Amino acid sequence: MGRKVHTQRGFVESRDPIGRRNGRAPTENIVQVLSKTRKEARQMISKDLVAAGQAVNMASIQEALQILSGAMTIAYPMGLPPHEPIRMELQNEEDLSGTQASLEVIPPGDASAWFSGKEMQAGKLLSDYLGRNEKCKAIVKLAKRGQGPPAREPVVSEQEQKEMMAFYYRKQQEAKKLEESRDDSYMDSEWADSQQLRRAFHGLSDIKWGPK
Repeated sequence: MGRKVHTQRGFVESRDPIGRRNGRAPTENIVQVLSKTRKEARQMISKDLVAAGQAVNMASIQEALQILSGAMTIAYPMGLPPHEPIRMELQNEEDLSGTQASLEVIPPGDASAWFSGKEMQAGKLLSDYLGRNEKCKAIVKLAKRGQGPPAREPVVSEQEQKEMMAFYYRKQQEAKKLEESRDDSYMDSEWADSQQLRRAFHGLSDIKWGPK
């Protein structure tokens, strides 16, 4: 049996269905600390920083890992067991072999950068691919060497696609309402009969056809 892991200020029973943890989850106030720290860490390495003109470097990544480690120490002052994935991840010891996550990790020596469907060769300058315009935006993707170019960026973003679908849905609803407003059932009414006046002059308006 592994050693027991205690959280600070008690715990909440939360059984782990796969049996990897002892079922003692942190209390609500500690959960809030962890959630807040996770949000701060994600903001420190967010891709939105690029739009703000801020570069993401190893220093910011290390700082994000440090605040996550500090939050885990608050939640589990006695430490996490060696087999805990969170501990292994924070110590950069997690074995991803055979997992889906392993496909997202590319060793530096096996990585190649791609831009506009072309592999960027080592030793060349960015200007060889982007030109001399320093204000242009370039999307460069990493791929494992020898596996060909990565998937291209979609023509429209996910948000733009949602807006387009909402626009066409509104147009469809407007067309439906317009079609309903064009209902011509009134043409069956007597006042809409263009021959009614002529039949009245000839005394034919009250004639009914049918068996006696």
